[in-house]
Amino acid sequence: MSILTAQTLGHSFGADDLFTDFHFRLDAKERVGLVGPNGIGKTTLLLILAGKIEPEEGTVAHRTDLTIGYLRQEAVLTFAGQDNSIYEEMLSVFANLVEIEREMSKIEGEMSAGAADSALFDRYSDLQNHYDAGGGYEYQLKIRQVLEGLGFEKEIWATPLQHLSGGQKTRILLGRLLLEAPDLLIMDEPTNHLDSSAVEWLERTLKNYPGTLLLVSHDRYFLDRVTTAIWEMSAEELRQYKGNYSSYVRQRQAEYDREIKLFEAEMERLTGELDWIRRHIAGGKTDMAKGKLKRLTRDIVLIEEVGVLGKEGKAWSEIGGRVRTLTVNEAADRLKGIEPPSSGPPRLNIKLTSEERSGILVLKTQRLRIGYPDTFLFKSEKIRLERGDCAAIIGPNGSGKTTLIKTLLGEISPLRGSVSLGDNVKIGYFAQAHDQLDGRRRVIDEILGDFPLGERQARNHLAAYLFRGEDVFKEVSALSGGERGRLALAKLALEEANFLLLDEPTNHLDIPSQEVLQEVLERFDGTMLLVSHDRYLIDRLATQIWSLHDEELSIFYGSYADYLTSQGSERDGKRGRKLADQQGAKVDIKKKDAAPLPEADLSWVEEIERPVAAPKKKGVRRGSSAIHRAAAYLERLHEELELAQLSKDEDEIKFLEAEISAAETELEALGGQL
Repeated sequence: MSILTAQTLGHSFGADDLFTDFHFRLDAKERVGLVGPNGIGKTTLLLILAGKIEPEEGTVAHRTDLTIGYLRQEAVLTFAGQDNSIYEEMLSVFANLVEIEREMSKIEGEMSAGAADSALFDRYSDLQNHYDAGGGYEYQLKIRQVLEGLGFEKEIWATPLQHLSGGQKTRILLGRLLLEAPDLLIMDEPTNHLDSSAVEWLERTLKNYPGTLLLVSHDRYFLDRVTTAIWEMSAEELRQYKGNYSSYVRQRQAEYDREIKLFEAEMERLTGELDWIRRHIAGGKTDMAKGKLKRLTRDIVLIEEVGVLGKEGKAWSEIGGRVRTLTVNEAADRLKGIEPPSSGPPRLNIKLTSEERSGILVLKTQRLRIGYPDTFLFKSEKIRLERGDCAAIIGPNGSGKTTLIKTLLGEISPLRGSVSLGDNVKIGYFAQAHDQLDGRRRVIDEILGDFPLGERQARNHLAAYLFRGEDVFKEVSALSGGERGRLALAKLALEEANFLLLDEPTNHLDIPSQEVLQEVLERFDGTMLLVSHDRYLIDRLATQIWSLHDEELSIFYGSYADYLTSQGSERDGKRGRKLADQQGAKVDIKKKDAAPLPEADLSWVEEIERPVAAPKKKGVRRGSSAIHRAAAYLERLHEELELAQLSKDEDEIKFLEAEISAAETELEALGGQL
């Protein structure tokens, strides 16, 4: 059932149209992700649908009783009370229940004092029914789950709102919206200001949200786990796709492939028609040739105006009155000028190649402790990274991920232990803050000053990264975050490194640019160490997960999906133990003849105590995959041991023998699980 519809919707910014003639509808319980390049107007469209601004063209109609909640990227908060604490702000959502509690308490006092009569009992019963129906027995638990899920520990619940940072205030508004549960929840970058655990909690919560969701996010993994439809926005149209983000990518590529095939077939047909017309226009079939030229003119004009797909089903009468028939030479020139449809959004033509292949061993550490002379950050298991591996470092902000990168680069020394690189390893570094760029230089000088290229070669290289024309003469200090990222990638491509250290490479990139970078890195034939909050990128690239928690780096050999499965099993075990403890506590309560607490209906909020069912058939496939990886790893260890024995590296021999023993044990355990 439709809850909102838009007709001929359009909006402009100054003299430039953001979008025109949009038609769409939102159905109840849909979960829609809105994607498109930066600056295309996604936020403006959300503001229109939320009723915050009026469209310049078209109309938006929605169900009469529809409630709408809107989360901005940077929240402009209207608090119930400016002096509220964190908890009081959440509690304000349930003001009616709090008022019922007060009245019920008052009546209970009157009845205890002997003032009970039938009218008072009836009033109390009526209030109790309203309290129960409104969620009175569960709202405090909902508040706790939302605050803890968004990273607000109980110790700070009494903090006044005016003492919070901008990011914290945005999280408060998000929490309040989740508790209000409007029919339509519109969110602009809801994962901004959330750490990884809060994002995962939000994903689980939104999966069970009772209303309709419309959201904009650069987090492709978040879109994958939350959405059931994707809307792709451009200035000309809003294309709609069923399924999550990964499904959208497959459908979009199939659509582009079909469009290219149709274009090529149509160009071949029109070129053949033109050749026939050229041969017969002055011969015995002049009238027939003129008729064909008229139809050819129609086809050319339609393709120029609406493309090959848009031409299908269009009649000559729609444009015939305003278009004269072309001459043969004009038709030939116009045919040559028709551009093929793009194979997707604007792309960066990035190529990353390694100049020289490294040895099998790329990185090895022993007894590593990372930090600064007066600050310990974490200790690490033994690290061993081989050619072709991609290790992804994950962990909270400030845990030491970037410090580890700087240690590997030799910019700072480890507090203890050793770091060694293998033979022929050449490092390429992409810094999160792009501090390898000189803000005083022009864009082109960043290339000319560091690489032996001529100006023409430099400009051609920069053009692949969308620096064209006068853009190459911009000062680096004047570039946006996304532009600085593109320039850093342009330099990285020229370094021809075989070991890439990538610190948040997708920061400031819109989704089309993220997709391009991902494709490039997937084709890279070297080794990578990746620090990123982009879980979609990690899921596609990583062969090892380095997890930083509680001042220790732990290594998981396998994909990100396998890592999450292992973490889910561990979390389920903890939940099961917690549930058992709570059930035991309830038994004790019942022994004291206390009334049992009513069950809370929290289906839309993550149920902390509910164990998650283990996957069935998927688990077998993952188990088989894990066995293959373990067997391959064991084989590589034996190869390395032979090399170490030849070189008589005693430390390496001991390390590898211990690794082989552990790998054999793991392989046996995996075999027993199937």
